[in-house]
Amino acid sequence: MKQTNTLLSQTLSARSKKIAFTLALLLTVTLSYSFAAAPVTEPTVSAAADPLDKQIELSFQKDFRNAKLISSEVNRHFTKITFKMNDMVLFAFYSDNGELLAVTRNILSSQLPLELMMDLKKNYSSYWITELFELNGDTQNCYYVSLEDADSKMVLRSNGNDWEVYQKTAKK
Repeated sequence: MKQTNTLLSQTLSARSKKIAFTLALLLTVTLSYSFAAAPVTEPTVSAAADPLDKQIELSFQKDFRNAKLISSEVNRHFTKITFKMNDMVLFAFYSDNGELLAVTRNILSSQLPLELMMDLKKNYSSYWITELFELNGDTQNCYYVSLEDADSKMVLRSNGNDWEVYQKTAKK
């Protein structure tokens, strides 16, 4: 009888360990899924988007057929539309009458033409880049780069294969 009780005790102990292990595993898996990030979905129109003027909306749809509108921002003299096309985020600027003024996109310094990249490294090595974008408009295709150091902020605009100072301000 004593042997039966010992055997029964060992069996129950082994089963309770298996049950405890299974419950711990189930709890771990459940918690892992509950803390997993929700899948990221692409917004169609931002909740903070300004309502688009009908003429601008029609022009945008004509100019960028397969684009996904992300947001819009109405300013005094233009409307800025942020959109995604071909896996790139782009910014289109429209006049009040729906005319496309320019399209910009943020780029990396490695995407600059070689002459412009080398000029930055040679003449502005003590600055760091805070913003860099390509602008395509009717009359110009150029690059703008914002640079900073400890004392000043500077914006350069490409002029062919060289940079020209577009704006410079001292830090306070």
